[in-house]
This record gives sequence, C-alpha cells and structure tokens, in this order.
Amino acid sequence: MKRNIFIISLSAVLLFAFGGCSDYLDVNHDPVALEEIPDAKVLLPAAEVGIANNLMGWHFGFSGAFWVEYWTQNYSASQFKSLCEYLPTDFNTAYQSLMSQPMADLKRMKSDTEGDENKGYYFIAEALSIFTWQVITDLWGDMPYTEALRAEEGLYHPKQDQGQDIYADLLRRVDELLTIDLSESSIDGHYDYIFDGEMEAWWYFAHALKLKLMLRLSETPGFDANALYDYIFSHEDEIFYFASSLYGGYGGARIPGRIWDDTMEGKRHPMREFQAGGANYLSQNVIGCKTLVDYLKINGDPRLATLFSGNEGAFFGDFDSKADSDEDGTPDDKEDYCTVRFAGDMDLFLLSSWEVLFAVAEVAARAGDMDNAQWYYEQAVMESLEQHGIASTAIIEAAEGEDGQDGYALWQGGSVEACIKQIAMQKWIAHCNYQHIEAFLERNRTKYPSVSEIDIRADRPAANLNFPTGSLTISVNGRTILNGNLPASPLYPEVYITRNNNAPSQKPNVGQKVWWDQKAGK
Repeated sequence: MKRNIFIISLSAVLLFAFGGCSDYLDVNHDPVALEEIPDAKVLLPAAEVGIANNLMGWHFGFSGAFWVEYWTQNYSASQFKSLCEYLPTDFNTAYQSLMSQPMADLKRMKSDTEGDENKGYYFIAEALSIFTWQVITDLWGDMPYTEALRAEEGLYHPKQDQGQDIYADLLRRVDELLTIDLSESSIDGHYDYIFDGEMEAWWYFAHALKLKLMLRLSETPGFDANALYDYIFSHEDEIFYFASSLYGGYGGARIPGRIWDDTMEGKRHPMREFQAGGANYLSQNVIGCKTLVDYLKINGDPRLATLFSGNEGAFFGDFDSKADSDEDGTPDDKEDYCTVRFAGDMDLFLLSSWEVLFAVAEVAARAGDMDNAQWYYEQAVMESLEQHGIASTAIIEAAEGEDGQDGYALWQGGSVEACIKQIAMQKWIAHCNYQHIEAFLERNRTKYPSVSEIDIRADRPAANLNFPTGSLTISVNGRTILNGNLPASPLYPEVYITRNNNAPSQKPNVGQKVWWDQKAGK
C-alpha cells in the first residue's frame, strides 16, 4: 500500500511540474531524464513542488497532524492506527522522494550555475537545499550529509554526520549565502512558483531561514538569546517584509493555491490528491481530535469552522467501540465527529508568515523586550486569521464595557516562559492544515502544548468531563508503547539502514529524541 502511495506522490510531483509548464518543456527528450536538461531553470518548478508536496504529503502531512493531535483515526477505519498507537514508522518514502528528486535537482542547479555571474538560480537552489536539509536532520537527527548525494564520485555508502555538525554547516552555508550580491542577478519568474522570480524575496527568505535555524537551538547549551535578538533586529526590515502580508510584504514562502488544479489528477494540493484522487483518505480515515477541537470550541476561536466540518472531536488513539464517554447513549464509535476541510485552492507553505512572526516574538520575549514580543505575536495571530479569511481580531482584543470578555488569545505577558507558552499555543493552531511537520518539530522544541497525565481508558466519562483543554494526551491504545511519552522522531529510513554499510543500528522506537530536543517534558 505504501509503495502505491509513493508512486502516486512522485507522479503528482512530476505531472504537476512538467505538465503545468509544457510550453517551455516541449523539447525532444524525455522530461523525466533530468540529466539531459541543459538549463537549470527548468529544474526549479519541480524542485519547489517536490519539497512542498512532501511537507504536506503522505508521511509529513498525516504523521505531523496525528502526532500533534490535530487529527485522530476514524473508529471505522484503520489506515493510520499505527500512527495513533506510536508504532514504528520510518517515513521512508518521504526520505526517498526528497533525496531522489528535489535534493538531486537542487544539487544539479547549483553545479550548473555556481560560476555564473548571474547568481539567481544558484542562490535559490542553495537556499532551498539548506531549508530541506534542516527538515531532514530535524526529523531523523544524525544522517548522511557531507557525503550524501555523491554517488557519481563513488560514494555509495555515505557516512552518518551528527546533527549538531549538520546544523553548524547549515548555519555556515546560510551566512555564506547572505554574502552574495544579488543586485545584478535575476531569474525567469515563469519558472518560480514561490516568488515569481523576485530575487528580493529570496534574499529575505534566506534571512528568515537563518532565524529558523538559530531558534531551533533554543534549548541547547550554546544558544545565545541576545545574539539572536541582535541579529533579528538588525535585519528587522528584511524579516518583517518577508513575513507580513498585512503590510504589503510577501506573506512568507508558499506554493500559492492558484497553482493547483483540483480537477486533474497529479495537479492537486497533496492533501486533496489523497482525498479527491479516489482513496478518500481524509473523509474515510480522519476525524478531528478532541485535543484541538475542544480548545478551539471552548475558546470561541473562529478558525474551528474553517478547519473542520462539525465541532466534536474524539479522544486521541482511542478505538473502543463499546465506550460511551459522554454517557449520552451513543457509543463513541457512532458519534458524529467532525471531519477535516481542505479546499482545492489551499496555499502550501514552506515558511509561513505567522511562523516567522511568532519566532520574532519569541526571540524578543527571551531577550526581555516584551513590547516587541506582544506586537509580533499579535501580527502573527492576525496573519493566521487572514489566511483563514477571518476579518475579526476579537480573539486578541480586550473587551469594551463592564460586561465584556477579553479575547482568549489576548497577550498576557508575564514571565518569559509564560510568553513562550502563549506564543507556542497560537503557533500550534496556526500550523493546522498548513505546516503539520513543522508543528510537530516546534512542539518537540517548546514542549507546548504540554502533556496531561490523564488516563482516558481508566475512566472515560471522568476524562470527558475533565478533559485538559489545551493539553495533549497520551494515546489511549499506545500509552505503553513509549512508556507514557510522545513520539519524538521517526525511525531511520529503511532505504538508509538496509543499503548503506555505514548506517547505524536502528532506533529502538519513535520516542528517541534528536539532539536539540533537550527541554524537560514529554
């Protein structure tokens, strides 16, 4: 089954990238034989969509959503039970897809343009390469890096690099990238789905990427909050203009929804492909998780209506068909749970506006600059609401009049840790339907939402009445698998473990943390 999904996903990338650009790929050779294409620009759209399709594809899109408890498995189906029960999974097809297509394409783009006076294509390829390597090492931890993608040199068994060494080199690479003068560089915008050839936007993207790399290390011993603050606010204009859509900026880096064709197989948003492509994975397998649904519902968050059809969520990883948690006479498996909503013209983000603005807010809070922390936090929430088509900002506003009630997401201030929690909780919501694997990684870093120790199986009615709103729960059926902990990283990909003589022993389970995941908590 998973092999079929891999074929579907890869076909979607190729059909979209090449079918959607047939006017400039009408040449007398096989368009899939990328080594025969002489111009780096024709590799760019396939690389961009290849990365994006994986970010919200089979492994990252579904696993991220389950592991941060946006979604849970429908009682009547079983496709994703293994994710809900924390069983071993390696994200093998995602790794193969990334390495064989976009990463190989980006390397080819760099090698073909490295000596060019026009640095446009080289800059973009390097920026996207750094971005994708961060995703890879953030997920799997120690991985082949310095010797990866070098089979043409006879390196068929690349050595494994430590995650902290990979990070050090990625930071070196982004710093080197930012020394490039792009004033005389350009690309053909017809080939660039993300920024339509705007080199200024790619320059800003690199600054935001450096922010993301630096902040991910916030719980490691070498993290310097003041140094990061100084960097951010010495490049505030670039970072803010990259992120803000409300003030005329770029609104982050995305594959815009207008690119997808929801009527044609292989050209849909990847989540729509898994639904409308015939398998009906969303409607038959996925329901809203009580963890997120209740948090939105109790707090009157208007994004509930755009994320889900309905407003009742199920306990995470619970498939007891005989239970009646709310004691209303309807068994849990017969309740009318909400289903997820994905429009055919959904944007797909690499770096979102809210992600960057929340990051700046956190950096400011860590440095004690609470005025900027509040301002950037509010901008981030407004960007998320804007993305959902919601004009009201009541959730972050103070009520007027004696009988008024403040919005639940109103900035509270307080200690640095309290600010980090508030920022993280809103980021968790904002990422839903847009950046699932990023939501998983950020929850691992900040440990928010925190985890409740409530044992749902011990007394479901009591758990239902006292559900810890705004906290994650341990899977009902997977509670013992990780000794009461949450997943932290997938296993090493099978293709790496079985085909590389330098591969390490396999991880014991999906609970093994990567090196930067050092904050106390589950």
